Amino acid sequence: MAKKEALRELQSRLAERLQAARTQDRGRSWLAVECSSRGFLFPLKEAGEIFAMAPVVPVPHSHAWFLGVANLRGHLHGVVDLAGFLGVKAVEPLREQSRLVAFNSGLEVNCALLVDRLSGLRSEQQLTAQVDEASGPRPSFVGSRYKDEAGRVWQELNLAALATDEAFLRIVG
Repeated sequence: MAKKEALRELQSRLAERLQAARTQDRGRSWLAVECSSRGFLFPLKEAGEIFAMAPVVPVPHSHAWFLGVANLRGHLHGVVDLAGFLGVKAVEPLREQSRLVAFNSGLEVNCALLVDRLSGLRSEQQLTAQVDEASGPRPSFVGSRYKDEAGRVWQELNLAALATDEAFLRIVG
């Protein structure tokens, strides 16, 4: 019971910090999430509401990474397993810490990304940009790579670009 209460408190603090970060212009800020032990950064201006895992209705003939649709606060959202879409999926069951991160409503796409866990907020001051070592072309939604004080690498994902990516929008496989 204490774990659930601590998790609710963390979510409440995150929601408050998200709202404060959106209204302040202090440089770039991100929501840090983890998927299959990899760190990803969602720009705060593009990330929307965070939800606990909700019942998902599967969609026939869709890709395995498209889990289906869920009713989130009275609106239907497509639910995408982010690790599955990116091709970094480890065989892990859903955890109590798994969350759905919706796209900001301004992006006009009713979609939520399934992530393994939330890792808080990050700002430019907390991260150091890394040299791009990619040898080939990258999808347009893949942004810069950063390293934090602990040496953890974080990959930025541009949700606005992801929302218009042809492969992301093609859920039928």
